[in-house]
Amino acid sequence: MIMDNEKLLELAHKAAKNSYSPYSGFSVGAAVLCDDGSVYLGCNVENVSFSATNCAERTAMFSAVADGKRKFKKIAIAAHRKDGQVIFTPPCGVCRQVLCEFCSADFVVIMTDGKNIIEKTLGELMPLSFNEF
Repeated sequence: MIMDNEKLLELAHKAAKNSYSPYSGFSVGAAVLCDDGSVYLGCNVENVSFSATNCAERTAMFSAVADGKRKFKKIAIAAHRKDGQVIFTPPCGVCRQVLCEFCSADFVVIMTDGKNIIEKTLGELMPLSFNEF
């Protein structure tokens, strides 16, 4: 099955339903597509200290990496406010850095507000990225 953006976003919305976000009420889901066609889901998992919170994008990426995946095509992100409104939510800085660790500049990041879709490359979101020393 070919994984188009709409299907990947559908999976991200599904993942958001598993969010543990009792403090913010902001549930986020992510679906990362690997080069081999496999898809890994992630949701945000909050912690009362907030700094120990893990974002949906990192949860999805870390699950894929833990399963041995190292090549990725794109990620879809779906974010729901506590009032149910879907809003465009790009990856935070920490998630962008994690994506830079495993993905090339042409890796695609897909976001939605429930009606429209924005597609950006990682290179557009993270120009002059720190990815080697």
